[in-house]
Amino acid sequence: MVADSEAALPAPSEHHTPHHRVRVVDLQGKEHGTITLPRAFSETVRPDLIRKAIDVAQSHRRQPYGASLTGGRRHSVQWSGKGHGVSRTPRLMDSMRGAQAPNTVGGGAAHPPRVDRIWTKRINTKERRLAFASALAATRIAPLARARGHQVPEAAHLPIVVTDPVEEIATSRDARELLEHLDLWPDVRRAQDGTRVRSGRGKRRNRMRRTPRSLLVVTSAPRRARGFRNLAGVEVVTAHRLGTEDLAPGGDPGRLTIFSHAAIETLRERLGEERP
Repeated sequence: MVADSEAALPAPSEHHTPHHRVRVVDLQGKEHGTITLPRAFSETVRPDLIRKAIDVAQSHRRQPYGASLTGGRRHSVQWSGKGHGVSRTPRLMDSMRGAQAPNTVGGGAAHPPRVDRIWTKRINTKERRLAFASALAATRIAPLARARGHQVPEAAHLPIVVTDPVEEIATSRDARELLEHLDLWPDVRRAQDGTRVRSGRGKRRNRMRRTPRSLLVVTSAPRRARGFRNLAGVEVVTAHRLGTEDLAPGGDPGRLTIFSHAAIETLRERLGEERP
């Protein structure tokens, strides 16, 4: 998925706090100071813009499809002309059986799907940037995370920012230990227990099971925090590739997100904001 533009975001409204501060915790879950979040985390949450931006992003991944241009029209037909007391339906040669027309058996479709149809949608640049900022702001609102079904601890301060050693976690065992220290392992268990066999034909197309979305881990560079990859519902993405759809899957904002300290600074540079 293409990440949002790196241009600077518009300033928030006057009645909003310019910046928010959040606690930084270490790998044992203990407080390790505070950090000032980028201004985008203070934007107003706009679910309408978030859903619009995700709808546009999904439209760019849709594969065009259409019927064969000669489908239902591979017949040798003739028309007897007017004035013979029969309909004007094309008929097989030396026969009265209709063919090729949409109202006949085996005939072509009246208005079939065409491969030249344009499925992609567009969105204004400012709207896309504001949707990304709105999705970031939603990650610090616990009620929105709970509305998505996440198991959020009562004492959690969202978003969760962890010291940089979190990016060195290379095994699932270490990742589980960290999540247990942060009281976030129940959310992974929720995704494990919610995994089910998909209904419909998706089972034939390498989409046998469907797993609910769990945590999102944001790192500062690729190939970091690899120990989280095998956990059910957990995704790892870099700050440069972070997009609205990662923060609000399906258009529902408030995904439970873990940022590394370095990822926050990388995100600040991407948004064109100076460090306070």
